[in-house]
Amino acid sequence: MKSPQFFVTGTDTSVGKTTVSALLCAALHASYWKPIQTGSREGTDRRTVMRLAGLSASRAFPETYCFAPPVSPHLAAARAGVRIRLASIRLPAVPRGETLIVEGAGGALVPINCSQLTTDLMKQLALPVLLVSRTTLGTINHTLLSLAALRAARLAVRGVILVGNANRANHEAIEHYGRVRVLGRLPLLRALNRNALLAAFRRHFSARDFRA
Repeated sequence: MKSPQFFVTGTDTSVGKTTVSALLCAALHASYWKPIQTGSREGTDRRTVMRLAGLSASRAFPETYCFAPPVSPHLAAARAGVRIRLASIRLPAVPRGETLIVEGAGGALVPINCSQLTTDLMKQLALPVLLVSRTTLGTINHTLLSLAALRAARLAVRGVILVGNANRANHEAIEHYGRVRVLGRLPLLRALNRNALLAAFRRHFSARDFRA
């Protein structure tokens, strides 16, 4: 059986990609990988996902590139005197049938070097894309623009995951104008831990939507 694998991107930085990645890792018993990490001086998303999802180090693969400054990958690499090369980024091996969640850095069009964007990384890895969006004002425009960029790059979009308080109007507009399914919503949680994430998944998602 082919292992289900997904690339998680967002409409913007700090939209909730890492928390959604932790949610999926916990609920789907998935492994996690973030190939390009910036802002590591403030901690890595790998460590956050391990803590929130209860993952062992063996199921949270090390970054291919990791930079301290909290800036765009192309800029962080330039400051470090490094060029991010797509040829160096290869999917880690996971046990047969196990899900892998791959998290991108920032949004879909974030540059990773002088000539390539995160969409180029997505095309190389060839995984279905999950787009994380806010539920709040402005999300329709940001989500539709991100969907347009992903489709222009000929990427397969599995669906949108919303983060925030329920907003039925925005949910319906994203599905209608974006011609995409909203796969679920992660509400704002008072306590952010594995049990809370699992409860949110059971209430707002279906595991069927994340099968290969």
